[in-house]
Amino acid sequence: MTKLNPLMVAPPLVFAAFALMFYFGLGKDDSHPSARQGGPAPALFLSPVGPEPTFGDAELREPGVKLVNVWASWCTPCRAEHPILVMLAEEGLPIYGINRDTDVDKALDFLEELGNPYTALGMDQGARTAIEWGATGVPETFIIDSEGIVVLRFAGPITQRVLESTVRPAIEAAK
Repeated sequence: MTKLNPLMVAPPLVFAAFALMFYFGLGKDDSHPSARQGGPAPALFLSPVGPEPTFGDAELREPGVKLVNVWASWCTPCRAEHPILVMLAEEGLPIYGINRDTDVDKALDFLEELGNPYTALGMDQGARTAIEWGATGVPETFIIDSEGIVVLRFAGPITQRVLESTVRPAIEAAK
């Protein structure tokens, strides 16, 4: 009778354990609701983006639903979602942009190339606004109601599917 060598059995067992953790982890929902969702829109600390109109806290508390989009010119997913933002702006939804670039010209070049869906925008060069809003990356989108309450925080690009399943229902809920 031969004895099992632990050095021969351990690697397959370790691999199997990691494979099971990976398999069951894929089905797990790791999304966490934003601490800002359901509360007032946080303070803004923005500088102008060239000649573009800027915005502040007062605009986010005006009547009507509005969308706040955190973006950057170097962000490929921001570029991918941009046509949807343009479409929403054409539908009449006020969209406010928080730009995370460090170069105003790059932000303006992005908007010149792809169109400007923003009612107003500001530059968040020191990331103070992103920190206050809990934005962990770009793009991120917030739906704000008439009282300035954050109805939805969505991290990631708005695709057509996300628009229909998540963003439009949040816009309706904010009305």
